[in-house]
Amino acid sequence: MSPRKLTKRQPARRTKGRIILVLGGASSGKSEAALRLAGASGPRAFVATGQALDDEMAVRIARHQSGRAQDWDTVEEPIDVEAWFAKQGSQYRTILFDCVTLWLSNLAGIGLDERTILARTGSVLQAMRTAASRVVIVSNELGLGLVPAEPQTRAFRDVAGRVNQQIAAEADEVHFVVSGLPLRLK
Repeated sequence: MSPRKLTKRQPARRTKGRIILVLGGASSGKSEAALRLAGASGPRAFVATGQALDDEMAVRIARHQSGRAQDWDTVEEPIDVEAWFAKQGSQYRTILFDCVTLWLSNLAGIGLDERTILARTGSVLQAMRTAASRVVIVSNELGLGLVPAEPQTRAFRDVAGRVNQQIAAEADEVHFVVSGLPLRLK
């Protein structure tokens, strides 16, 4: 019988996070579909990028909050999403990021250009993978309507489309929601 070789035990490898993208139009039911896809396993965090800058938005935010179970930790992070995922993401089994479009609006609002926004999107995706959590991302599909008349609005729509493509390419699953009905694309 030959002696067994003793090898240094390697630390357990952490699996990479799972990314699920949920796209849809305004009031399509994408947030509700994302909550279903997130499941009930905790601990869970809801990363909210919306800001109550007016009464109408405050009502929308309150409606979204009332639709979630009480065991969700709500994180209001309108700008530094990648930093939050890098520092806090690994504490959660499930994270719902709602929504990319408001995050992009916030980034554009502080003057970031398209190149910087695309780079930050890549950083967010890397931080999501590193967190090793199940991450469900909600984003608006802005490219299905009329071509906006204003150049600035067209530019925002185009950046949002490129960001959605970047996220979809990295995602493990992609769902599109129309009238409350989800369709799995990937």
